Amino acid sequence: MAAPLSHYTVVLTERQAEALEAYCRQHGFTFREVPHARFGAFRDDVNVVCYRSGKAVVQGRGTRDFVQFVLEPEILREARLGYELELQPELKLARVGVDESGKGDLFGPLCVAAVYVNESVVRAWQETGIRDSKRVGSDAAIRDLARQIRTTPGCVFEVVVIGNEAYNRCWTQMGNVNRLLAWAHARAVENLLHKDGRLEPFPVRVISDQFARDPRLVQRALMARGRQLELIQRHRAEADPAVAAASILAREAFLDRLTQMSRRWGVALPRGAGPEARTALRELVQRHGPDVCRQTTKLHFRTVAEVLGELGLPLPRLPAAGRAGDADSGAPSGTEGQEPSDLFGRAPGGGPR
Repeated sequence: MAAPLSHYTVVLTERQAEALEAYCRQHGFTFREVPHARFGAFRDDVNVVCYRSGKAVVQGRGTRDFVQFVLEPEILREARLGYELELQPELKLARVGVDESGKGDLFGPLCVAAVYVNESVVRAWQETGIRDSKRVGSDAAIRDLARQIRTTPGCVFEVVVIGNEAYNRCWTQMGNVNRLLAWAHARAVENLLHKDGRLEPFPVRVISDQFARDPRLVQRALMARGRQLELIQRHRAEADPAVAAASILAREAFLDRLTQMSRRWGVALPRGAGPEARTALRELVQRHGPDVCRQTTKLHFRTVAEVLGELGLPLPRLPAAGRAGDADSGAPSGTEGQEPSDLFGRAPGGGPR
């Protein structure tokens, strides 16, 4: 019996996109507007969105039937479901995907995950719905997918967490978020490659989203073992299963840490940097004083200075560089293994033993 399939993505030509829209109109689909999409349509247990870029996404309990009995025979005119590895042989290569979470969030740490996959891991994930965390609809779904990733035989991973005090100190030293992000990517990759006894076969490349204009930024940040691998940086790298898995583990780590911080400080700390975050910051400072910003926020966000200014309070002073005892200050002390010589805290994990 085929495994459940609730999500499928494919890139269509202009003619195929027109044919898909025509099919949906002719077969009773209800149309709706979706940002950046050519059209969105749904019926019963299937939802179809076709973006202007040509990417089409099918979701819902009826995904498998729609792909096998409509999309493949009527639109694509070829069978693809279950043949991804044969159609894209590069997906069989042993590789490391790396991605981050928390960069655009006022509260919480910067979390970077590196995930090793080989052919057997990718085959195991073909029908799990593992995809970029930003396209996963709920925190519960993130945690479910993260559990599947962590328990997949052959998958090895590393999650690096830069707590807020360490983040603020590093940002002050580096003066650039992308440099800090490149450093964190390199650290996660290096930590993972030190588990070489479990990487079978050893990876041939590292794949990362291209977040900086200068691709040499990450290349220069890579450490001894990371430099042995081919580095591929590209936009929308999360289309690769290894990067998608890394995005999910990084997001899970960020969500877990944000929950811990909310409990510790007695204020619900939201994601993002919008009005809800601004309101939460004001409450947090009124309860605990301005120094709490150093331990919970990314101080270079303009919102911090604005809220403190409204309250007539100064920005807190940054800690001196040195020992990393505060690297995970957003969580109760002792919850993570920390190395005094390293500014990074690591989230628990590393893959099934």
